[in-house]
Amino acid sequence: DSTASDTASENYSIKQIITESVAQNIPFVGRKRSLIEDARKERASGSSSPGPSRGGENFVFEEKEGTVTLNIIFALSHEKNAGFFKTGKVFETFEAKLLHIESRPGRKSKNSGCDDLEFFMRCEVHISDTDIFINSLKRVADDVRTIPEEKVPWFPRKIRDLDKCNLLITKYDPDMDQDHPVSVYLSNIARGEPLPRVEYTPEEVATWREVYRTLRTIYPDLACRQFLGGLQQLERECGYGEDGIPQLREVSAFLREKTGFQLRPVAGLLSARDFLASLAFRVFQCTQYIRHASAPMHSPEPDCCHELLGHIPMLADKEFAQFSQEIGLASLGASDEDIERLSTLYWFTVEFGLCKQNGTVKAYGAGLLSSYGELIYALSNEPEYKPFNPEETAIQPYQDQTFQPVYFVSESFEDAKIKMRRYSSSIQRPFSVRYDPFTCSLEVLDQPSKIQHALGQMRDDLKILHSALEKLG
Repeated sequence: DSTASDTASENYSIKQIITESVAQNIPFVGRKRSLIEDARKERASGSSSPGPSRGGENFVFEEKEGTVTLNIIFALSHEKNAGFFKTGKVFETFEAKLLHIESRPGRKSKNSGCDDLEFFMRCEVHISDTDIFINSLKRVADDVRTIPEEKVPWFPRKIRDLDKCNLLITKYDPDMDQDHPVSVYLSNIARGEPLPRVEYTPEEVATWREVYRTLRTIYPDLACRQFLGGLQQLERECGYGEDGIPQLREVSAFLREKTGFQLRPVAGLLSARDFLASLAFRVFQCTQYIRHASAPMHSPEPDCCHELLGHIPMLADKEFAQFSQEIGLASLGASDEDIERLSTLYWFTVEFGLCKQNGTVKAYGAGLLSSYGELIYALSNEPEYKPFNPEETAIQPYQDQTFQPVYFVSESFEDAKIKMRRYSSSIQRPFSVRYDPFTCSLEVLDQPSKIQHALGQMRDDLKILHSALEKLG
């Protein structure tokens, strides 16, 4: 049958391309910067909030104008009826300014069998009185101790807070060709246009055409089915094709209907913390300029070929969109060390991830799907494959001057999502976060009442599902 022979011939030619291309050592233009490198530089510069200082034996978390702020915990036994008044006298004597107070039942007294009371107090005292103030409390109360304040780096709570997540690590390079198209777009973004329409030049469209046509011929054999399905929908509904570069406005509207993701224009590579925080809100920060015509098959920085061909088809898949958001949610309030690890996870999954489908390894990473040379190399016999394990992946050395020597293979997006959630729960934070899609905001679950409210909403959802099952039955 002619169709079968055509398909066989096509498959043979793809394999031949892979073999020949790897053998020819396809040149690789080193990336100028990566998300991982930026996370390392942020950590080295100490960009997040500093930890508590320590004065003497007592933890101090803030010093200003000759005073220090202390967090103090102490217990009063049931037998010491006057204990509370005596502790109050200590505060009065040292002119301690009380900022916050909480109490709760403590352990049971050995003699009376009644509960002791535990107190938490935050107060300001003169810096020279710190040690004697604490020692005076120890004379009238039990189990007196100071605890450090857990300082958490700032993170956005509402989607409008993403306006503050605009720390650019790389942007338009003045040493670049002055006619490079990126210079045209920066003024539009600087004026705050949400998703400005871009009039691409004939040369830019020709660059897009060459990239699109070349990659489109190898996608059917090398890309995962979620990517192929998303690309086909984009071709039907958003004008994807060789003849024109899609506009972000239409693409963003398409994504919102499919998975709730939306696009925001950015003029370069954001800091790792800001970029990951955006994902928590299902917002993808996206460039609009296109790579230079002199190097159409690779760009050292993200451009619209990378975004539109690499990322967007995958973000149209619900499971992958959820996986991407999980990485963003895990980054909120995380330490600089954890941001570096999460950036590495992002690099080896969202950018350079592989997955198994029907016994064959396929590509789903945007860095692969927008780079002809590395896509062919990644699915050849050259690199090493490892199963996706977040603990190992998060510390894997990366390579940005040549192709990756190691790629991580996920069993499925659902499996990767479960592993990612398990890894996220190990990140040390004094709270958890929950995304509210109705208000596009984040709720910090740091109080029992908030958790109870979240459970109430979950119960309402379960009632709807239970009703639906009854009707089907």
